Amino acid sequence: MFIKMPEYEIWVKEGIFSEIQQMIKTVKHNPSIFIVTDENVYALYEDLVKKSLGSYKFEFVVIKPGELSKSIDIYISVVKSLIDKKIKRDDLIISFGGGVVGDLCGFVAATLYRGIDYIQVPTTLLSQVDSSIGSKVAIDIEEGKNLIGSFYPPKGVIIDPLFLNTLPEDEYANGLAEVLKAGLIGNKKLFHHLLTENKIGEAEIIEAILVKRDIVLIDPYDHKERMFLNFGHTFGHAIEKAHQYRTYKHGEAISYGMLIAIELGIKWQKTDPTLYDEVKRILLRLNLVKEPLLAYKDYLNYIWSDKKNLQDGLRFVVISKPGHPELLTLNEGDF
Repeated sequence: MFIKMPEYEIWVKEGIFSEIQQMIKTVKHNPSIFIVTDENVYALYEDLVKKSLGSYKFEFVVIKPGELSKSIDIYISVVKSLIDKKIKRDDLIISFGGGVVGDLCGFVAATLYRGIDYIQVPTTLLSQVDSSIGSKVAIDIEEGKNLIGSFYPPKGVIIDPLFLNTLPEDEYANGLAEVLKAGLIGNKKLFHHLLTENKIGEAEIIEAILVKRDIVLIDPYDHKERMFLNFGHTFGHAIEKAHQYRTYKHGEAISYGMLIAIELGIKWQKTDPTLYDEVKRILLRLNLVKEPLLAYKDYLNYIWSDKKNLQDGLRFVVISKPGHPELLTLNEGDF
């Protein structure tokens, strides 16, 4: 399936990676290719990449896996490595990996030589349904997650669900957290699917992408409606930061964050009280949260450096029921 964005297309199909040569030809004439990936993905798919790229001239830049690689130091290291490998401004970068690789590689592409074309090839469920879509690129700093970044669209996004066959179970669940978020803010059918199922197929991947696509088309630069996509992320990012990005995976952190947002929505009489137990059962079944649950008061000091904290207050997303998000403006006394 082809999903149209204003500046690029998203291709979703099992086995589509084998067609990457044809797709490159639609966006770039005979470039040298530079593939940014991590050690885990490189070990699994080095041979497949070499086979699929055929006669193209290409080089790999390989980083360590994990959120700690989304740093200024690794950003500079990747830039230097690309320059050492003789990358030119009219060449092509391929981001080949999960959300960390995609965010980092996209930021490199946006800034090196003031902009180099790149393609996203997300290999995790989380990156396929969320982080590769919408043109946000960023790195983390000590003060918070994704605080240095830009909006920089790729030339295309190639989503091959076959990559999920090698994904560890906990990483697959990590992606289901973003699918659940999509269901809660925009597609109640996805939410109802996850009430009973631990797996999704190509159809659900497409539906989750369409939730994000439709919101991004309304508000490309995160002024209002796009903030709905941050449901669960204000406290989720705070949890990641408080634990130095080591204790909780992104999907786990936003799972706690979604429960906190529902808890606070109930407290403020914005959310249907029955929703909390339904979402909690899903997240416990998927091992995305554990009891005793994290308490939001332990993370209040961390939320004020969130990039959604504006002059008049913090933008915070609650939902009344699945498919019905609302944006609140909050200050410290509101919690």
